[in-house]
Amino acid sequence: MLLTITTTYKPATDLGFLLYKHPQRVQTFKLNFGKAHVFYPEASENQCTVALLLDIDPIALVKKYQRSAFGSFALQQYVNDRPYVGSSFLSVAIANVFGTALNGRSKDRPVLAQTPIPLKTKIAVVPCHGGEPFLRRLFEPLGYKITIQRHQLDHNFPEWGESRYYTVELENIVTVSDLLSHLYVLIPVLDDEKHYWVGEHEVEKLLAHSGNWLATHPEKEEITARYLKRQRILTQNALAQLSQDGEGEAKTDNEKDAEEGAVEQQIGLHQQRLDVVVEELEKSGAARVLDLGCGEGKLLRLLLHKKQFTEIVGMDVSYTSLERANERLRLDRLPEKQRERIRLMQGSLMYRDERLSGYDAAAVVEVIEHLDTPRLQAFERVVFEFARPATIIITTPNQEYNIMWSTLPAGKFRHRDHRFEWTREEFSSWAQDIAEKYGYQVHFRPLGPVDETVGAPSQMGVFTR
Repeated sequence: MLLTITTTYKPATDLGFLLYKHPQRVQTFKLNFGKAHVFYPEASENQCTVALLLDIDPIALVKKYQRSAFGSFALQQYVNDRPYVGSSFLSVAIANVFGTALNGRSKDRPVLAQTPIPLKTKIAVVPCHGGEPFLRRLFEPLGYKITIQRHQLDHNFPEWGESRYYTVELENIVTVSDLLSHLYVLIPVLDDEKHYWVGEHEVEKLLAHSGNWLATHPEKEEITARYLKRQRILTQNALAQLSQDGEGEAKTDNEKDAEEGAVEQQIGLHQQRLDVVVEELEKSGAARVLDLGCGEGKLLRLLLHKKQFTEIVGMDVSYTSLERANERLRLDRLPEKQRERIRLMQGSLMYRDERLSGYDAAAVVEVIEHLDTPRLQAFERVVFEFARPATIIITTPNQEYNIMWSTLPAGKFRHRDHRFEWTREEFSSWAQDIAEKYGYQVHFRPLGPVDETVGAPSQMGVFTR
């Protein structure tokens, strides 16, 4: 049972600091079911690979776990694949051997521990109930590029067909903590089995290690059910708590307009902002348009009045916001032809989503300032690399203008959930870097009344390719 993790971050050997495992040593850890060996096949400034090799003791499995590690087949505790494939044993090893890294801590590299870096992971052999489509549905929404090789039952007898075993390679720019979290939760989900008793404590472990990603994952119900061995009460409990997390996020989204509006209402900035977004979308010639982070649907309402837009999709992470958008737009009362033009869907801008592909334009209005650095970097890939519409319109506050509002204390952001507010120079630098990286051109527009010294209260970047 072998797992490898490779990085090309420089210096690549910093991977050892993040994992608390020295690249020049081979380390062995005793586990209840065997041993875990950690070693580095490669450790240079340019590339570093760590390997986690499990040496499962099949006799110990029979003695210690008896039938709990196996199915109902009478001889399955003696005839099984447990010592050879990725399973819940690998998750236990990750938690025991890389526990500090899994929790996002590094004494020697605390900043790097919170920084997304290029990581490539290979799971030598893993069983998957659901096959390649399910593998992709699990990892692609998390932003991974996935390479899958399916193995034959026996290459000497090809007529026997394909097995349920795969070699999986995953590539992403992600923190080591997030990578280990994804592996810890999803490897047992692939196998759809666990070698130990599942009780209430497993719900706590699932919620602790799934961070912020599971609540918005499109397969969260199936992931939760499989992780908890399809125990109905435990699954319902976990999903209820995940829903509460989502509602908390929705509450923040719904407060956004009220808090920012209290600052901006004197100049009617929000309406001006939306009007300019619609103008730019019309100029782009787009017919199929995305409103990413649509909230309660204010931009969607304006787009519906423009016949140019034949397909309008609003996406938001908050189900509550989407319900309110549905009510305010009165979608159930629209004429049939109008109703066919618009659609609402729940989703996160943190994860790759195939539903976002193929559109002419996307609007992202006052969203990016709510994202911390790792999530902003994930957003960049989701929108610019994967969705890749021909036109992308992004608006964000201009921090320089904040001094113009007497009601806003010095040094404070316009909304308490803002992770940053950029100056014009900072926004321009970020936008130009993104445009160059992903093959776009960008031009800028001020939004609202322009002051000669501090500029306009909000700023817009229009990306085209």
